[in-house]
Amino acid sequence: MTLSNRKPGTTKEAPAEPLKRAISGAMKAIARKPEMEIVFAADKPSLVGDRARLPEPPRKLTVQDVAILRGHSDSMALRLACHDATVHRRAAPEGDAARAVFDAVEQSRVECVGSRRMAGMAGNITAMLEDRYHRGGRYEEITDRADAPLEDALALMVRERLTGLKPPKAAEKLVDLWRDLIETKAGPDLDRLAKAVEDQRAFARTVRDMLASLDMAEQSSQGDDAEDDQDDKDSASEDQQQQEGEAQQESAGDRSETEVSDDATEELQEGASEAADAPAGDWEEEDENSDSEEAGEAPRPRESKPNDRPVTDYKAYTQKFDEIITAEELCDAEELTRLRAYLDKQLAHLQGVVARLANRLQRRLMAQQNRSWQFDLEEGALDPSRLPRIIIDPYQPLSFRQESDTNFRDTVVTLLIDNSGSMRGRPITVAATCADILARTLERCGVKVELLGFTTRAWKGGLSRENWLQSGKPAAPGRLNDLRHIIYKSADAPWRRARKNLGLMMREGLLKENIDGEALDWAHKRLLARPEQRKILMVISDGAPVDDSTLSVNAGNYLERHLRHIIAEIETRSPVELIAIGIGHDVTRYYRRAVTIVDAEELGGVMTEKLAELFEENEGAGGASRGSRRRLQ
Repeated sequence: MTLSNRKPGTTKEAPAEPLKRAISGAMKAIARKPEMEIVFAADKPSLVGDRARLPEPPRKLTVQDVAILRGHSDSMALRLACHDATVHRRAAPEGDAARAVFDAVEQSRVECVGSRRMAGMAGNITAMLEDRYHRGGRYEEITDRADAPLEDALALMVRERLTGLKPPKAAEKLVDLWRDLIETKAGPDLDRLAKAVEDQRAFARTVRDMLASLDMAEQSSQGDDAEDDQDDKDSASEDQQQQEGEAQQESAGDRSETEVSDDATEELQEGASEAADAPAGDWEEEDENSDSEEAGEAPRPRESKPNDRPVTDYKAYTQKFDEIITAEELCDAEELTRLRAYLDKQLAHLQGVVARLANRLQRRLMAQQNRSWQFDLEEGALDPSRLPRIIIDPYQPLSFRQESDTNFRDTVVTLLIDNSGSMRGRPITVAATCADILARTLERCGVKVELLGFTTRAWKGGLSRENWLQSGKPAAPGRLNDLRHIIYKSADAPWRRARKNLGLMMREGLLKENIDGEALDWAHKRLLARPEQRKILMVISDGAPVDDSTLSVNAGNYLERHLRHIIAEIETRSPVELIAIGIGHDVTRYYRRAVTIVDAEELGGVMTEKLAELFEENEGAGGASRGSRRRLQ
């Protein structure tokens, strides 16, 4: 008879729990962040602030599965421990291609720091890279450099130089296509990197020289001494702060790691290149918007005039295959009815919650429409509350009142929903329900609502990519997929006619890639054309823009940089009020006004709360003077 050590009444621990605890403990120790939050989920790995998301271990674990999981955790931990975002940002070159290489090589450096010190860590990171390039699948059969991202090839060659480890088997052809050219032009620079692997600043200067050898950037020798002096001053200042107290040290560390997290998020996504390093994107935003520069940091020189509008190199290879289509055109009425019934069935157990949310939002919005009057006027409507006084004393003058105007009803709200494949399942179901709540409730309050969705027509590029291939694969094609922008409900359409259209989100095969920047621009332009005085745009998304076809032939942060550009244009130059809600993904690094939720079922409450706050802000700004004119009876 075998006796169990488990106490009576306690639940049996899942087999993977000890592994999760061990990995979490090791990650916190390497990163020197004992308070960081680590979760395991089926979503893509990511690092946001002090919150890391690692892949959920499979039920039947193999040695290889454990190594891959540990590789992801080691890579994130090394990024936090060995990378200085300020040094990286200052040294980053101009130009998308050069910056993508610079970012990828820096990530390779921090991974090499750990690999050179610990053989186990080297094995884990090797397993992670093998899995990444094998899952991508697009590098094993390539024969043309146009299909082989230079940043990936160079990062793997740097890793080979610094650690002696060969590139993953799935990426061998990728590296071989570029090896001769890189060795010929920048071989000596690659050899110099090994001497500077522990010094990020010296390493960055050598990478800049290597980019110059590859004709991708100007040499950065001028101004390096000044930058070093400034960096030394910053380091001395940081040392002084550390001596002044532990609280200040932790605060500075939090700020630094917030910047680092933006880099790591995209680098660790499956099938994506290591080039998506957000601090470079953050620096560009600071270039374009001078008021966002860090205190005490001199702005980088700009080629354009200070008053010029920000520009973007984003383009579409072709737009002739894009479509803007209504739900009725995508699906016949009978199928829409069936899909709507399926959606209602999925949400039957949430009907009570839905009703409460709708009633709460309606009460809060209707409260903003209470009548407000101006009293003791010389003309207007007769004030009946003053009549008894006039009867008592006929010599009292008549008193009039007038209702104050309210612009509450002169508002339009657009809800833009991410229809990408990663939203499949519970997130898209809840998003459709929340759109239902929003439309019905706001319509009762006299507010116009428009419901839009965005995805692509095909996986892997569709007709746009075929056209590009037939044209001989011209370099830097830009966006390389067919857009599909869906109108579920126009602002002027009554809800009763559009109700069935939300069932389309349940249709199998609808959800594909997501190119957020162009979708946001499309929804914004539709709002600008509306006659209403106040315009609100709410975006619901579960991740950064991803399109494999586009990212395979452009810089790894190509789509993300365009999204940041569009957001900056709206937030700084448009009358439209922009709000974003991220489902399991931190959108606060893109949008000024944003909130992130972990569980999709929180969406309804967050949507209603944010909308109510918006209307209350408007009432507070425009109704303060009216409130002072109210007369207590």
